Amino acid sequence: MIPALVTPSGLILRRFARHHMAVGASVVLVSLIILALCAPVFEDWIGSGVDAINLLDRFASPSWSHPLGTDELGRDVFVRLLYGGRVSLFVGVTAALSAAAIGVVIGLLAGYFGGWTDKILMRFTDGVISLPLLPLLIVLAAVDPAKLGFSGGDETTMGLYRIVLIVALVGWTTVARLVRSTTLSLKQRPFVLAAHAQGAGPLRIMAVHILPNLSSPIIVATTLSAGNVILLESVLSFLGLGIQPPLPSWGNLLTNAQELIWNAPSLAFYPGVLIFLSVIALNFIGDGLQDALDPRAVRE
Repeated sequence: MIPALVTPSGLILRRFARHHMAVGASVVLVSLIILALCAPVFEDWIGSGVDAINLLDRFASPSWSHPLGTDELGRDVFVRLLYGGRVSLFVGVTAALSAAAIGVVIGLLAGYFGGWTDKILMRFTDGVISLPLLPLLIVLAAVDPAKLGFSGGDETTMGLYRIVLIVALVGWTTVARLVRSTTLSLKQRPFVLAAHAQGAGPLRIMAVHILPNLSSPIIVATTLSAGNVILLESVLSFLGLGIQPPLPSWGNLLTNAQELIWNAPSLAFYPGVLIFLSVIALNFIGDGLQDALDPRAVRE
């Protein structure tokens, strides 16, 4: 039986463990995710709902009943931060995965088929890259789906999925170019040529022989882009075009706190720190995965 640390997955974990900043960032990110998932538990423990208003307890100092105090409406800040984390982290992960899926499809098709397919898809990719990202996101986020005939369902939930869709539609270009360049190299490898000689079709070759060998760069790129997505969601929410109240997110918590920055600076400090920690943690994890998944790394 081969020892666990001699297997490919064991070697990856061993190299990742040497990246101390990535390991620390993983602990931070996992802790944030666990706290966010346990938001209902803390809500019951504190005895204050996420939207429970108590005007007689406005701007309360931290206490056992309110670990981080209350906001301008007497709502518990700690509970709202946890529920805001659920939204911001969900948007970051979901939008990053959706954008990666779009980028993988476009990059695979462009790299494998080449020719006019490659030219058309890559010129389209260059066109999306050339667009000013933040102004484009602001314009798309300001569009009212109801006026386009897409109505129905809870408006808050629809707004959440709209942000995911908008970010995914403009955030796939990096993965597409990365997948395309790697596919150009992989399709000339002997195992791909052998599969082609045995009569395997393009879809089977791309799905079975090329895509598994793209997992490392895709994982790294998706991890790094998740941090950028959290920042974009925070910016849109801060501008009032992202996640709309009463659903809390770290971005709209910052928006609500901007007028109270002198009276209650902690209301802006807490969500800002959480955004900072999550984005930095994702970037360090991405760096650690890049080193751990690098096939040129020394295998000890």
